[in-house]
Amino acid sequence: MTEEEQGEFLEAGWTLQVASVGPEGWPHLVAMWYAVIDGAIHFTTFAKAQKVLNLRRDPKVSCMLEAGEEYQELRGLVIEGEAEVVEGDTDLVLQVMAGIERKRSGGEPVMPNDVQRKQASKRAVVRVKPTNVYSWDHRKLGGVY
Repeated sequence: MTEEEQGEFLEAGWTLQVASVGPEGWPHLVAMWYAVIDGAIHFTTFAKAQKVLNLRRDPKVSCMLEAGEEYQELRGLVIEGEAEVVEGDTDLVLQVMAGIERKRSGGEPVMPNDVQRKQASKRAVVRVKPTNVYSWDHRKLGGVY
């Protein structure tokens, strides 16, 4: 994919596969909803979640977004990088939550509700700073593999 196509794919995607390094050295893989803010992947989770503990200890992160059901439709994007864990920024947590909700609501503006505000104080944001990006798009192969 071109850089522009990668950006469009990321903006349109839903569930990101996020891998961090677990406490015993094994990959810790989770599925996360995310928002793109200022061109960077952001997701929010409880500050005590295992993925946050992992990323505090070792900020290496890999994120993959994929789509397609048939081989000739497969496409994907992998972003490897450093995770920045942002804690204590309720406004940023709410911004990420709103970005995710906008996707779910078809682009309608979403105001944080009382439950989200209460949860936000217990959450951290993870911002992914890319160091390596690669992608594939089998739709461009024209049936020749």
